[in-house]
Amino acid sequence: MKHRATAALAALSLLGMGTTLVSCGGGGGGGDAAGPPADAALRAQGRQIFRNDTFGDEIFWTDTLRINEPIEQAVTPRVALSVGLKVDSDALPPAVADAIRNGTANLDSTATTLALIKADAVVGVRGTVQTVAGVERLTRVGVTCALCHSTVDNSLAPGIGRRLDGWANGDLNPGAIIALSPALDAAKKAVYNSWGKGRYDPRFNIDGLSKPAVIPPAFGLAGVHSITFTGDGRDIAYWNRYVAVTQMGGQGTFTEPRLNISITNGTQDLVSSKLPALQAYQLSLRAPEPPAGSFDAAAAARGRDLFAGAGRCATCHTGGNFTDANVRLHPPADSMAEPEVPSYAARSATKLYRTTPLRGNWQHAPYFHDGSAADQEAVVATYNARMGLGLSAQDILDLAQYLRSL
Repeated sequence: MKHRATAALAALSLLGMGTTLVSCGGGGGGGDAAGPPADAALRAQGRQIFRNDTFGDEIFWTDTLRINEPIEQAVTPRVALSVGLKVDSDALPPAVADAIRNGTANLDSTATTLALIKADAVVGVRGTVQTVAGVERLTRVGVTCALCHSTVDNSLAPGIGRRLDGWANGDLNPGAIIALSPALDAAKKAVYNSWGKGRYDPRFNIDGLSKPAVIPPAFGLAGVHSITFTGDGRDIAYWNRYVAVTQMGGQGTFTEPRLNISITNGTQDLVSSKLPALQAYQLSLRAPEPPAGSFDAAAAARGRDLFAGAGRCATCHTGGNFTDANVRLHPPADSMAEPEVPSYAARSATKLYRTTPLRGNWQHAPYFHDGSAADQEAVVATYNARMGLGLSAQDILDLAQYLRSL
């Protein structure tokens, strides 16, 4: 059976890239890794693709979902920020940046939204704004990888600042954005609106079930081969292709015999040639170091011993990336989020889970693929209870501090 992408979103859901995309220009602890000039050129090309390339998905977002209509009619900057969209301060004209800084910018006008889109300042959104009969209109709109896997440092205002590529946008409410579409019926809108911020289901439009997972970051994946929560692909390019075609609606083909999926959008391939550069850029994104003073160093030192000993964490969270994903995947019973209905693993190609890398975990709460653990203390407490580890209350606090230090 062949599935067609209906309503979905660009969660470059390296979903569980698991980590759940930090930029060269964005600061905040990420950037290109050192490498030969040819690699640097490839990464630069990949950054451009990651930030700006829609793979031709305007056909889906404009012609099918008609999402441009509610944007130009009702989405003011204040509304956009409330559903987690971010604004790149480096793309703002100086006068606009000054107006935001001094509080005189009109954040309750859709005209301001169109101006931001026209300046390519809305992270992950690409649009064409044209004057039609003397009125500014949003005639085409599409999305990019950065929509879900970038945020900003809030240096200008909340939700407005310099880009942080690779950071999970935990504020983003993809379901609420999709639900704006006038092409969807009430039942589908209700499902999308039920997901909430920071969550996305990359299978809903495939199997009709709804079990959203946490949007993961896409940093710290160099050397990690199984890059999704369920380890479906051996490299990032697999999931990039899946999301570009089946979720973003990009022009190209994705085939997965294990899930009986074969989807082709359009008659030209705007995806395949971009995958090598896109992957090179993503692999250069390092996990950000924890902010100074964000964890208790003495407690973290005690927690490190627990991690390797009584906590039994190092059994699976091995090596420099703190994951055994390169050597094995785990049965659903090993997941602290299972049993769940529907099972996220059961809907995947492997029917298994991979161990999530831990570098930079301070940045992307909540935890577990379903977001059921609000913080590191909740993670450790869950393992302690489910596995009968016998950790004391102090042990749980110390181990949580160690996790924050990674």
